[in-house]
Amino acid sequence: MLLRILSALVMLPLLLAVLFLLPPWGTLVFALAAVALGVWEYAALSAALGVPVPRMAAVAGAMAACAAFVVDEPPLAIVLSAIVVAAAGRAVAGGRPTRDMLAAVASTAFAALWIGIPLGTIAAVRRLGGAEAVLPLIFTIVVSDSAQYYAGRVFGRRTLSPLISPKKTVEGAVGGMVFAVPAMVWSGSHFLPGVGWQWLALLGAAIAVLGMTGDLFESAIKRAADVKDSSALIPGHGGVLDRLDGWFFAAPVYYAFLRSW
Repeated sequence: MLLRILSALVMLPLLLAVLFLLPPWGTLVFALAAVALGVWEYAALSAALGVPVPRMAAVAGAMAACAAFVVDEPPLAIVLSAIVVAAAGRAVAGGRPTRDMLAAVASTAFAALWIGIPLGTIAAVRRLGGAEAVLPLIFTIVVSDSAQYYAGRVFGRRTLSPLISPKKTVEGAVGGMVFAVPAMVWSGSHFLPGVGWQWLALLGAAIAVLGMTGDLFESAIKRAADVKDSSALIPGHGGVLDRLDGWFFAAPVYYAFLRSW
């Protein structure tokens, strides 16, 4: 537990420093690095599930999808089509067709969807709204995650998804939801001017639900692959996927909300 807290005390100030001390391209570079590390872990999990993924192709595709958000109108159709073509070309280049060829192509493209695009949306929020616009997302996810943990420890009785993550409880999920809403309302009222508190409350609830869903999704992959963590990169936290799993589902919705407001 102590190691987990110490790691968090290092990671959060680093993220804030990137957001506030570097120009927007610094956030993009940071996001691209996280994409590369996350996809590398993802490829290992995919291989453990019997679907080998060409690491370099998957990393390049996911980074391209992430970088596409540096422009006002992300050319995602072109980028994703190119990823599919590249993955299919890599499979064809192998010569002999295999039964898992289609699964490998789909898994390679999924890396861009699951990891590349969400981290690209965070860089896009930083570029379009400034560093302050990212803070409500960070604050809400951190508060929700902490509330889930402590509410589960104190009040947890019923498991939320026993076959996927036996330690997560219904009471913890409720705690995460209850605290996420005021966290978004409070932070959004300071850093998202002009957004009504009702919309902020709905956004906070959506981020809490999506964050928990993303967490369970990654847990399901790890359980299927029979591993505890995606890697041992971050002491006390596991890997990049373990740390950002909730962000992958929540960040695109946050980005879409700000773009439509």
